[in-house]
Amino acid sequence: MAERSDRAPARWRRPFLRWVDGVEAGWAVPLLIACFVAIWTLYLAIAYAGGGLHPDTLEAWTLGRDFAWGYAKHPPLMGWAAAAWTSVFPPSDWSMQLMAMANAGLALVFVDLISRQFVTGHKRILVLLLLVLTPAYQFHAQRFNANAVLLATWPLATYCFLRAFETRASLWAMAVGCTTALAMVGKYYSIFLVASFAFAALAHPARRAYFSSASPWISVGTGLVALSPHVHWLATTGASSFTYALAHANGSAASSLGEARNFLLGLVAAMGASAVLWVLIAGTRLKQLPADFAAMSPGLRLLFYVTIGTIVLPVLTSLAMGTDLPSLWALQGLFLFVILVVCGARYPIERFYTVNVTVIVAGVALAAVLVAAPIHALYRNDHGYEEGRNLYAQAARELTRQWRELTGEPLSAVSGDGSLAFAAAFYSPDHPDNAGPFEYEDGWGLPRKTSPERGWAALCFRDQESCIRWMGWVSPRVGHFVRREFTVRASLWGRPGLAREVVVLMALPPGSPVPASAADDFSASRRGTE
Repeated sequence: MAERSDRAPARWRRPFLRWVDGVEAGWAVPLLIACFVAIWTLYLAIAYAGGGLHPDTLEAWTLGRDFAWGYAKHPPLMGWAAAAWTSVFPPSDWSMQLMAMANAGLALVFVDLISRQFVTGHKRILVLLLLVLTPAYQFHAQRFNANAVLLATWPLATYCFLRAFETRASLWAMAVGCTTALAMVGKYYSIFLVASFAFAALAHPARRAYFSSASPWISVGTGLVALSPHVHWLATTGASSFTYALAHANGSAASSLGEARNFLLGLVAAMGASAVLWVLIAGTRLKQLPADFAAMSPGLRLLFYVTIGTIVLPVLTSLAMGTDLPSLWALQGLFLFVILVVCGARYPIERFYTVNVTVIVAGVALAAVLVAAPIHALYRNDHGYEEGRNLYAQAARELTRQWRELTGEPLSAVSGDGSLAFAAAFYSPDHPDNAGPFEYEDGWGLPRKTSPERGWAALCFRDQESCIRWMGWVSPRVGHFVRREFTVRASLWGRPGLAREVVVLMALPPGSPVPASAADDFSASRRGTE
């Protein structure tokens, strides 16, 4: 059937066939990636209309406002990326959603760089189509955070490593050092990718030629130099981000076994749809897998060892150290499996199957935009999110209004609940500095980077007990303050949604009048807003 369809295609298939035949002409893959970014950005805009940005994305933007070689919880790459993006685009929901999907699109560009080392024509497209059927490049990517930035850095580093191993050229060796350093300042989990490169080089039959050349040592030296500013930051600031990463290592042997099992099952589930489609494509040709593996090219064999390393090394580390191991930490490595399977198949894949997968991918995307996205938006408008993100903008605007009403000055700093503080910094028209009182969520204290002359404000949702207790603890330490409560209500396309109470503490600048309704014993004056 596949052969007959390729010889005499139905009329509706002909535009798709012209498209898949345009891969080597250089326009088919960019068109696919551009369409992917556009349609899934539209999905995010509809699904989260009135829903606000994810706290992780708000955190990335907040961190990026102040350039540093490291931050309290995370390495700096996500902050750098957000800062670079908002130096061109405005800080708004649509622009940050576009940033998240542009990052996923860039990841697919780098994946294609690897694929074209092994295959030509529409097999390159098939790799990308199977990848976008995984949740990594849409739902995982939309939470732009330390995990999401690895979607692009891992395939880029892998491509440079393959080229450096093959050519042993100095420029490619330097590129490996720079790109692995970039992955490391994305998230320390990338140490498993770096270790997998070393493992793959040692396991490969051409290891002697590689290690007797200058290439690996140039890579190591370049990587250390590129990482040195961050290492210096760690050494001089108490290495809080490293400590935060190690906080995940607190499990027992039994819990580690469970983490490893769930890690593997999660990756299998993420690849489920793609795996089923590949089985249907390959059919009886799956029995050629052992022969294909034995005849694997040297480059694919190197990639195979890298793939094994990225799975085995985290599992062994989790078992040895008792660390957490969510499967979402490894989603950026799914491209390795897809490239191995598709590019490792030595038999030709008929265009019939690539067209069919294209139609499936397009159908899923259109259903997501036209059906799932509106339903999700309507549901969340009534039921909300645990973190309250569909109330972020309303709370930030009302806080700003009340602050200006009391002081006549722009709001300069905001604190309180971590996610609400990130949201207030982003959504307030004053874009105040984030003055979170803690390095991590479990260490409350006085707000940082605040000025008594300019004052500051803090927000909590009324049902956040730890945040409310902190307000009670901090209020006598700031002296001149006003506490208020107000109600914010979600809204979607003119339809009112759920409501939630917000408590604000405003540490006023000296000389600001205190309204008679505000008492210094931390009693509340209530105000409602819709």
